[in-house]
Amino acid sequence: MKFLAPLLAAWPLLLLFLLGDAAAAPRTPFQIRCEDTIGKTVSVLTSQQNGYSINTQLSYKTLTTMKGPAAPNNYVLGLTKTESRVAIRSDGPMLIDPVTGYECITPQVTVSLSYAPVIIYIGNEFPPGSCGYQEILTHEFRHMRAYMDHLPGVEMTVRAALAKRYSGKPFYAPGGTARSALLHEIDSGWLPYIKNEMAKVESKQADIDAPAEYARLSKACNGEIQAVLNKGRGKR
Repeated sequence: MKFLAPLLAAWPLLLLFLLGDAAAAPRTPFQIRCEDTIGKTVSVLTSQQNGYSINTQLSYKTLTTMKGPAAPNNYVLGLTKTESRVAIRSDGPMLIDPVTGYECITPQVTVSLSYAPVIIYIGNEFPPGSCGYQEILTHEFRHMRAYMDHLPGVEMTVRAALAKRYSGKPFYAPGGTARSALLHEIDSGWLPYIKNEMAKVESKQADIDAPAEYARLSKACNGEIQAVLNKGRGKR
């Protein structure tokens, strides 16, 4: 991964531990202690899908403002809001080599992925039970499903990346820096990487809101939705 390059480049000696010619040279006593006596690296990843609620208190004009910049004459009749949450914890046993001054840690990394509870907003111009309400709700359910369907894919991708990075080998660093180096790798590398994977769902959300879908909604329910829009624009 690209984000590991600065870390490895900063410590040439670390490369000798991690990338040395292991086939040509036997393991050092310190490597034997690290790899055979202080346990294995552990990566645990969990994901959680929380529930949803429906809010019908706001007007569609307020929802349009909440959504942000939109094409002229486009109005947001409903809105699905949530946010991704990524939590990472790291720990692990450590050994120090008095000969070389290096230390090793067997990383135990725990990653938790989730979304905040989803809130589905529907413009208060469309009362529950009406055709317009049901059409908008069906549309917003597509947004919610996109979020929920995206999470297992992120979990699979991140799990594979963690397994590749921490494949049973200790993490070596100069004395006094192993834990801070591991934390730096997580904060500067893993956290942005995982957040970027979570954010990829937004392209799917944009596809759901294609212009053709806006046009379909405005004409649905035998003109019921269009009549609300016309009234909001001051048209008779």
